[in-house]
Amino acid sequence: MVQSVQTFGKKKTATAVALAREGKGLIKINGIPLSLHGSPILRPKLYEPLLLLQSFTSSTTALPSPLARMDIRLRVSGGGHTSQIYALRQAIAKAVVAYVAKYEDAASALEVKKVFTTYDRSLLVADPRRCEPKKFGGKGARARYQKSYR
Repeated sequence: MVQSVQTFGKKKTATAVALAREGKGLIKINGIPLSLHGSPILRPKLYEPLLLLQSFTSSTTALPSPLARMDIRLRVSGGGHTSQIYALRQAIAKAVVAYVAKYEDAASALEVKKVFTTYDRSLLVADPRRCEPKKFGGKGARARYQKSYR
């Protein structure tokens, strides 16, 4: 049976689902290689979890980076360009942590989790902020129409 773990990442209305399975380091987003996805300006954000783990070696095991031992397939939908990138990077980070915790040892999973959280907590924890709905009596959620007495 193939070792696999499924995780998700969210940002605003964008949702990314990651399927991590044993392999040789392939990462594809909606069937497209990681290096071709999104705009070139936002791409470095997508590479952050990968660059953090590139130099990572566990103190408990002598194995190389966990990314070299797994393939990650991602599906993303909803939201805008930036929200999708943030959802993808969260899904990648959560997939790596879950895979290491499930199929390797828990100590190295904690180390990977610590590497991610010290760099950026949003790699593992979703941002709960959402857009506030518009109300009557104004043009936005909080803005009101100007009041006139004459």
